[in-house]
Amino acid sequence: MPAFKVSRRIEIDAGHRIMTHGSKCRNLHGHRYVVEVECEARRLHDMGEQTDMVVDFGFLKEEMMRLIDAPCDHGFIAAGADDGLLALFAPEHGDAALWLAGLRAEVDRAGAALTSDTRLGTKLYVVPFQPTAECLAKHWFELLAKPVGARSGGTARLVSVRVWETPNCMAEYGPG
Repeated sequence: MPAFKVSRRIEIDAGHRIMTHGSKCRNLHGHRYVVEVECEARRLHDMGEQTDMVVDFGFLKEEMMRLIDAPCDHGFIAAGADDGLLALFAPEHGDAALWLAGLRAEVDRAGAALTSDTRLGTKLYVVPFQPTAECLAKHWFELLAKPVGARSGGTARLVSVRVWETPNCMAEYGPG
């Protein structure tokens, strides 16, 4: 069926490591991530502020900045199961085991945990998966799907999220 499609990109800088990787990606490293969302609609809005649009680009940017940039840009994305890495971030004050248990409880409750209560005061975003481009694309898709549908009054739907770790390496997630 014919459809209109729009996309919006943002870029963030973040560190991560893939603790289960058999090669160099198990080391701490960072990326200039490019994140692109694609939305589609069978018809354009016929009235209101989004007349003749799938969904407003400004809204897409606001949501991407709120849900992706704010928690992750210039921070570190870590798997909740990466005990060795998380121990490096544990604050020197207080009980490290209690701090870690609190992070994991927040991940279980909300799907991710954001804190800057870390040893160096750095931003840490903890997720319940290995922070691969594939898993980040799925995670960010799940965060953005409802706001896109709500803002468009059900006219638009999120089709995919693409995450580039490098100019040559991209992962994409969509419901199919």
